Amino acid sequence: MLRQLKYFQAVVENKSFSKAAEQCFISQSAISQQVRALEQELGVTLLWREGRGFSVTPAGEVLFRKSRFLTAEWDRLVKEVQETACGNRIRLRLGYLRSYSGPEFRHAIFAFSRCFPQADLHLTAGNHEELYELLVSGRTDLLFSDQRRTFSDGYFNEILASRPYRIETGFHHPIAQYETIDAEDLNDLSCILVCSPGQEETEADYYRDMIGLKSGFLFVPTLEEGRLLAAAGKGVLLIEGSTGESVHAELRQIPVTRRGQPLLHNYCAFWSREDTGSLSAEFAALLKTQFGV
Repeated sequence: MLRQLKYFQAVVENKSFSKAAEQCFISQSAISQQVRALEQELGVTLLWREGRGFSVTPAGEVLFRKSRFLTAEWDRLVKEVQETACGNRIRLRLGYLRSYSGPEFRHAIFAFSRCFPQADLHLTAGNHEELYELLVSGRTDLLFSDQRRTFSDGYFNEILASRPYRIETGFHHPIAQYETIDAEDLNDLSCILVCSPGQEETEADYYRDMIGLKSGFLFVPTLEEGRLLAAAGKGVLLIEGSTGESVHAELRQIPVTRRGQPLLHNYCAFWSREDTGSLSAEFAALLKTQFGV
């Protein structure tokens, strides 16, 4: 209910569901559902919906005014308890997939920093194998990565999204007008992969053996470098995790299929089941919210 109260407060403060959703880094429909759930829990109407607008009911005014003290006191209490338990220093080590192109992890970082401004965040980027090694060796608390292995019972394995692979290509490329492209058709093209230096062979083996790509590969250390090569017509960039909208006007995204079906890939949060004293579960909850889970 505390989270629902904060969503309700944001809606009233912003006088808008859409602005409140943007501030809280969730969708407009999700924040609307949370406010309705709060009304059902309390058994009262807090907002009168009027077309696309709303007005605050007398009950809503009372809740808004008095709940601000409640949530502020709760935030103060949480901070005090965390600082006491952690010796005034809260550390969270996060690993994230270098090649992931979506905004959700970034949004979760921002939301977490607002909720826990005293936290000391350590961020490490890598490919799947590098991140897996960090987790099993205890050098990171939580991973945002892709699924390439069977889930282990020793870890929480939260599936956040299952999304199709896509390629990005310049609009002048011959395949730019395709609605979809089969994985086998990529064998005639140079595929650009984002990976860490020294991990080229590992990534190539995965995409050849597991995805079935037999094309030549070009390797780049950052997503932006891959997009520059794609824009220059040097190859097609294999994009992971995208929602379908390119952030570059010069590039077009095309879903990859196999025998007419989307070629899907799972993205997950992983953290140890023995990790009961850190903020991993808190961050995972924020990450799930960004994915609408």
